Amino acid sequence: MRKRLARKTKPIPTLRIVCFTIVLALAAGACGSSSDSTVASGDAKQPSSAESQPNAQSNPTTETAPGGAGAYILLSDFEASRDSYSESKVVLFFNATWCSTCKKARGNLEANPSAIPADLVIVSVDFDSETDLKRQYGVTLQHTFVQIDSDGNEVAKWSGSLTAQEIAEKAI
Repeated sequence: MRKRLARKTKPIPTLRIVCFTIVLALAAGACGSSSDSTVASGDAKQPSSAESQPNAQSNPTTETAPGGAGAYILLSDFEASRDSYSESKVVLFFNATWCSTCKKARGNLEANPSAIPADLVIVSVDFDSETDLKRQYGVTLQHTFVQIDSDGNEVAKWSGSLTAQEIAEKAI
């Protein structure tokens, strides 16, 4: 009688399976669980219905802060009383609700409005909806700052500032 030889297979090491599972879990968490993350392909995540409203989580004020500080206001408020800001340095802040660095900057500006210098007005502009303004000033990515003069002409443009102090230092 012929004896059948059992086919031997190599077992997959348990450590390799555990490591692979951990890597997958971390990658899934980094790509989709955070509201600030982007999809792995580089495409920005689509805003939820609450985020699709311009600056839904942002609450800039129309008043200057106590102590003669400057202001952080919405574009609609700026446009309604543009002449009252003619003596101030006006900086348009193109930001998006889904942008993590924009969120940090908005949080800093809202948490400490007294840090905004008295001669500075920061105007919150919704990056997703204000396409004409983006085109006018050549803005191609969120978290861009454009300083304008009283006639609306560009004076300076930069990106990356997170605090009122950093914005004030860049403004001419």
